[in-house]
Amino acid sequence: MKNREKLSSRLGFLLISAGCAVGLGNVWRFPYITGQYGGAAFVLLYLIFLVILGLPIMVMEFSVGRASQKSSAQSFDVLEPPKTKWHGIKYFAIGGNYLLMMFYTTVGGWMLNYCFKMLSGHFNGSLHTEEVSATFSNMLADPWQNIFWMLATIVIGFFICSRGLQNGVEKVSKYMMSCLFIVMLVLVVRAFTLPNAMEGLKFYLVPDFHKMIENGIGNAVFAAMGQAFFTLSLGIGSLAIFGSYIGKEHRLTQESLNVCILDTLVAFIAGLIIFPSCFSFGVAADSGPGLVFVTLPNVFNSMAGGSIWGFLFFLFMSFAALTTIIAVFENIVAYAMDSGWTRKKAVLVNFVLIIVLSLPCALGFNILSDIQPLGVGTTIQDLEDFIVSNNLLPLGSLLYLMFCTHRYGWGWKNFINEANTGKGKKFPAKLFHYCAYILPVIILVIFFQGYIEKFTWPLNFILATVILAIVLYFPIQAWIVNRKKAK
Repeated sequence: MKNREKLSSRLGFLLISAGCAVGLGNVWRFPYITGQYGGAAFVLLYLIFLVILGLPIMVMEFSVGRASQKSSAQSFDVLEPPKTKWHGIKYFAIGGNYLLMMFYTTVGGWMLNYCFKMLSGHFNGSLHTEEVSATFSNMLADPWQNIFWMLATIVIGFFICSRGLQNGVEKVSKYMMSCLFIVMLVLVVRAFTLPNAMEGLKFYLVPDFHKMIENGIGNAVFAAMGQAFFTLSLGIGSLAIFGSYIGKEHRLTQESLNVCILDTLVAFIAGLIIFPSCFSFGVAADSGPGLVFVTLPNVFNSMAGGSIWGFLFFLFMSFAALTTIIAVFENIVAYAMDSGWTRKKAVLVNFVLIIVLSLPCALGFNILSDIQPLGVGTTIQDLEDFIVSNNLLPLGSLLYLMFCTHRYGWGWKNFINEANTGKGKKFPAKLFHYCAYILPVIILVIFFQGYIEKFTWPLNFILATVILAIVLYFPIQAWIVNRKKAK
């Protein structure tokens, strides 16, 4: 049997895992909802949910990966009790990673495109505000532009994966994550030197609980919970694979905590760039996803040397996108390799497959714009994002929780033994009741809230209940098998 590939260092594991977790949501969503819900008041709330919600599930994903020494395509097969069907979860995990890449490759392409636009002097200070906005609209409306940069993103990602785990994925992720932090710090220094930057920092760093109350504490809580899920890519096994690539020298709570810190640091530093820049030029700091492609290019367009600073910003955004794409591509390649394929074959087949699967999103803003699956004004990307973010992430997290906490799954004892093997912080065994009964309820609230926001009554309740019933088949079947065995 061929030995499994391993990462060469602990630093490589941390940076790859953080690269998978660090994504565009750290920049275009985190600052937006932070501004909407009271600046640092929301940051405090987010950090609480990151620790009590995101951290335990991340430890479980890493534990399942390290114990099984497999990707999520095979990990449940290895660890599940006899005659149970927990292995069916792998189809949700595999589907989730493919679905994520079906739209993330297009968005990653936008970042590369804007890097080129900044470097070529497209935003040279002579454009009016309407022209900056039209640049983004024209890009979306151009199918060939979308496809070209989407293809460029896919080529880069799979080329790196083809170089192997250590020489490709690990080495490049180390360089990209290091460069990402260097570029961010340069941009922070520039943002701090802008006129009126202090007002932006006050808006960001001084808690405004009145604004949180004004916009709804319940909405702020749900936004914080949702961001904790999305930012860490939990529930679809995209982190579990990296647990399978490491040894047992370090406890997984410590490793997970380090990943959470790095992920949060990127989101926090992004705010230090965005808020002073926006306040300096008198534009709204809470203007949503358009912040990245309309608001900030307007800021750079008005700034001395704006093309250079704009290029550095979109280079940072490209690194954030590519580290996630490379990590998820490695998951996709590992699925095939765990089934007996060579890395070369897995890369080639998935290269073609991802291109085909990514086309609907790239064309959904132009040729296929008449397809509006979630209502007027929505796109194919909105549907793909909804399936991943509002379904597979929370429900996948729920299944990981149930698998790791109950005796009809892998079980709490096995999980604790794996998580606490090595040096570092222990996962508290006394948190069993919280992880087994309270945390699942919180996740279900997140899941149902997603449907409440998207659909009207009673369709939202019916759809969410049917999908939940399908997912709960796996733990219920395992519980029945366990009861029969006990008799």
